[in-house]
Amino acid sequence: MRAFYERQPDLVLLDFELPDADGLDILATMRSLSDVPVLAVTGDAEEGRVAALRAGADDCVSKPLPEAELDARIEALMRRPRRSDPRPVILTDEYVEIDRVRHRVMVLGHEVALTPIEFRMLATFAENPGRVLGHGQLLELVWGDRIRERDEVKLYVSYLRRKLGGAAEVDPVETVRGVGYRYRPRLVRQDAGNGSGSGRG
Repeated sequence: MRAFYERQPDLVLLDFELPDADGLDILATMRSLSDVPVLAVTGDAEEGRVAALRAGADDCVSKPLPEAELDARIEALMRRPRRSDPRPVILTDEYVEIDRVRHRVMVLGHEVALTPIEFRMLATFAENPGRVLGHGQLLELVWGDRIRERDEVKLYVSYLRRKLGGAAEVDPVETVRGVGYRYRPRLVRQDAGNGSGSGRG
C-alpha cells in the first residue's frame, strides 16, 4: 500500500495469497482511493476468483499462468479507458475529516485508525450525508455484493461508533429503525445531555 500511494501505478497485479495481509482488504482500500485497473492473482479455487471479481478486481487469473497470457491480459486492461472519479479526495464536516489519498481519518483533531472496510464504510456514509442507506445498499457500496448477511453491516457500524466514540466522543451514524442508517455525526455526550438520545441500534 505504501508503494501504491507513492508511485500511483497505471495497473496493479495483486497476488491474493499474501503471507501477512488480506488481499480482499487491500483491494477494498485501493478501490476506495482509485479506479486503477487491478488484475488479481488467486489460487485454483473458483470461489477465490469470484470473490476477487465481486470485490472490484477488473480481471482475475489463477496460478500458475503462462507468461504470454498474463502479458495479454495486462495489455487488454491497459487499453480500457479509465473513468474519471468525481468523488472529492477529502471529505470533511464539523466533526470528521476523511483523506482518501492518505487513508487517514481525523475526528475533532484526533486521528482514528480504521481497517479498509471501516474506512470504506465511513467514506460511503460521508458521501451521502442525510441519506438513509439500507443494509442491501451498504453491502453493495462497501463490499461490492449483497451476499453477506445484514448482521455484518450492523457489526461494522458498531465498530465505527466504538472507534470514533473512543477517540472524540462522536457518534457518526444514526439508526433509522427498520430502514437502515444515516450519516449524522454528533457528540455523544451532548446528545445524552439534551435528552435526544444517540439513535443507536
